[in-house]
Amino acid sequence: MFQRDTGRLPRSPLSQPKPQAVCAPMREYLIFQLVAAIGAMGEFGGHDRRGTLSLPGRSAVIGTLGAALGRRRDQPFADLEQLDIAVASFGRSAPLRDYHTVQTVPSAAVKAPQSRPEALREAAGNDKLNTTLTSRDYRCDCVFGVAVSGGDLPGLARALQRPAFQVYLGRKSCPLSAPFDPRIVAADNPARALTQLRLPPWIGARQMIEIVADEGTDLDAPARQETRHDRAIDRGLWHFGKGRYSVAHPEVNAAMVQDPGEGAP
Repeated sequence: MFQRDTGRLPRSPLSQPKPQAVCAPMREYLIFQLVAAIGAMGEFGGHDRRGTLSLPGRSAVIGTLGAALGRRRDQPFADLEQLDIAVASFGRSAPLRDYHTVQTVPSAAVKAPQSRPEALREAAGNDKLNTTLTSRDYRCDCVFGVAVSGGDLPGLARALQRPAFQVYLGRKSCPLSAPFDPRIVAADNPARALTQLRLPPWIGARQMIEIVADEGTDLDAPARQETRHDRAIDRGLWHFGKGRYSVAHPEVNAAMVQDPGEGAP
């Protein structure tokens, strides 16, 4: 059998049509900022030393959302535990250590006290009080962005606009320096979503230094895996379990809010 001559040259492999790139599906994210002059993002709460992470963990974000919603520790958090959460740092916060003296009661000094105040009073009456030096760690110049997906994002955004409880960055001595400025945006991953943050004018646009998200999250950059103890098991008893997270350093920036007075005649 002879092949019909069409007069056309055979197509070379190099001229084959290129497959089109498949874009990652867009997803809705609730993004908001955590800005404070000083913050404490503790992981372990020991007696002699209370350390801090370099940025808020998953449990801290869930606690912040719970406070904004007006939930107490003994109320259910199951819906918030189902959220996908990513936290990014915009700037290298500096460490700060504060020292405290704490009165302690030797176990042999007081038998079965009903409360700590009662134990202190009884031990003081018997001249049995001890003093211990403790330390608490903080981070200075805190600028963080949070991206949340899943759940009732509009409801969470409304709560962050008018929080039911006062919200701090870890401890009551760490008030926030700027509103949350919650927004719902569309992006293909949390790192891209956080490029749409509007940081305060006095901070300006900043590059993302690090982002931490649940294991397996696409972070737009090569990631390493870490284990952290911030999966709440019992918030009332302060019991936390291990969680696996992805950590990456994508080269993206967050913009800043335009000052209304800037450029005015």
